[in-house]
Amino acid sequence: MENISLLLSQALAPYQANLGPAGPHGERLVSLKDAAGVVVTERVFGAGELCDKRQLRDVVDGLRRDLMVAEGRIEPSVIAAMRHAALSRPFISSPAFV
Repeated sequence: MENISLLLSQALAPYQANLGPAGPHGERLVSLKDAAGVVVTERVFGAGELCDKRQLRDVVDGLRRDLMVAEGRIEPSVIAAMRHAALSRPFISSPAFV
């Protein structure tokens, strides 16, 4: 798990990522601290999310969104609206593939 903490810190620089102890189901609390050591955001992730490289990318993306919200660069309602728009878009097949 040391490697995961290092990878997260590198991907989310200048923030320092810290992994908490494993919970009863292997879940871990990931805390991101700024240069002053202040916790900016915290989230709990399952062991599978932190061990699988593809899922780890999703973890990093989620933490980046959390940082944008914490820094005031994006509003949570904007994220919700984007998700809603993506879900409500109808699938249109291309005539070339029909």
